[in-house]
Amino acid sequence: MKISRFAKQFILLRFLIILLGIIAIIMAPSLVIAIANGETAMIRAFAFPMGIVSVLAGLSLLSLRKKNLHLNARDGFLLVFLTWVLASLLGAIPYFLGDAISLTDAIFESACSFATTGATTISDVEALPQSLLFWRSIGHWFGGIGIVLITVALMPVLGVGGFQLIKAETPGPEKEKITPKITVTAKLIFLAYGILTAALMLLYRLGGMNWFDAICHGFTVMASGGVSTRNAGIAYFNSGFIDGVSTVFMLLAGLNFSLYYRLLRGRFRDVLDNTEARAYLIIFLVSAALITVNLIPVYGSPGAALRHASYQTASILSTTGSAIADYETWPSFARTVLFFLMFIGGCSGSTAGGIKVIRHVVLFKQMGNELRRIIYPRGVFSIQLNKKVGRKDVIYGVAGFFFLYLIVVAVTTLVTAASGTDLFSSFSAALSITGNVGTGFGAIGPRHNYSAFPDHIKWLFSFVMIAGRLELWTVLVIFTPAFWRK
Repeated sequence: MKISRFAKQFILLRFLIILLGIIAIIMAPSLVIAIANGETAMIRAFAFPMGIVSVLAGLSLLSLRKKNLHLNARDGFLLVFLTWVLASLLGAIPYFLGDAISLTDAIFESACSFATTGATTISDVEALPQSLLFWRSIGHWFGGIGIVLITVALMPVLGVGGFQLIKAETPGPEKEKITPKITVTAKLIFLAYGILTAALMLLYRLGGMNWFDAICHGFTVMASGGVSTRNAGIAYFNSGFIDGVSTVFMLLAGLNFSLYYRLLRGRFRDVLDNTEARAYLIIFLVSAALITVNLIPVYGSPGAALRHASYQTASILSTTGSAIADYETWPSFARTVLFFLMFIGGCSGSTAGGIKVIRHVVLFKQMGNELRRIIYPRGVFSIQLNKKVGRKDVIYGVAGFFFLYLIVVAVTTLVTAASGTDLFSSFSAALSITGNVGTGFGAIGPRHNYSAFPDHIKWLFSFVMIAGRLELWTVLVIFTPAFWRK
């Protein structure tokens, strides 16, 4: 039976409330920590939003049990965007009520978590209550896997088709169902994500972290988030083992998660033939090698140079955004390589942000085709991805996204510079925020944070972070007149 437009919007509203109910669920461990530690202010800060959202989500869930809602592309885009915005607003309540930071800073911190951006306005994170530190970390973890992706795995209960939400949450140039049912795909990806996170936490514990630090860092590193429970970040532990483990898992987090499913199924050839994964690893190896050579005079030994170069390369490339050294004191060549990595990002279908490696691969291959076309004007050329001929519309989509990305970075740079920030710092911040990196150069280098920016810039950054996390199209299409036409 066809439902009216108003009735459908009301159903979508209730479904949105159910999505936000997930935020209430993941607040529960933080509430338990607050109770266990006797953090009175934090108990109220978590209990208040949890109680209200849980009741509304429960009522909405009961009312939708017998509904059969089919989502189109427009519904998916709108739901994903509103979920990320409202999740950021809801997630800001514990910061605002419990730690007495400003509302703007609270929303910025929350947006950083769900957008998995390693940025912060808090100078002394070690002064925060443990419950809030845990909330900060687990918010990154759920932002990494995608609130919507988790919910898609539960959609059979609601009778809702999920592929439109998956498309909206991960609108990259190449996406596929690795299993016939999208809910099974979501569950398998979530399983791989969980296993890798648990392994990382265990390795951190073996490396000398206490369980709380190991769990929190496991959440944020696997999510390509980069925030820490320590003011000095990973560098606080001063451990080559922890640095090495972090480097490996930052790289793993930046790979397409469908590859892990293929590995589990023994489909090693699919992984070896993956064009994006090969390019991603080549970019890392070449960049890390170049920086290592450049840093040997700085650190006095190849081993120390390799340790710092590989960590920072993996951190920027995977958009984790953490640092174990003040890389702004490094030679200009090493800093330049790191700066260029901010333009790249991780793989599609990963927790990393940025333009994504696959888009650079497509443009690079198309550039080669255009050069050949000059020599052979009547030739017919195509690009190959994963040893298969790529569709021509993929090239158009990548070119459009690349131009849109540059526009967003340019506009953000101009607005930030208009607030009084120097041009280089404005550009670095715009590039970092759009790509969900967090750290950068100048005013947002490893010795600084985002607290110095005026409030209206922090609001802009919060919006751009969410747009960047959803790869721009999902958000910006909502602001076009055509989106709202019947």
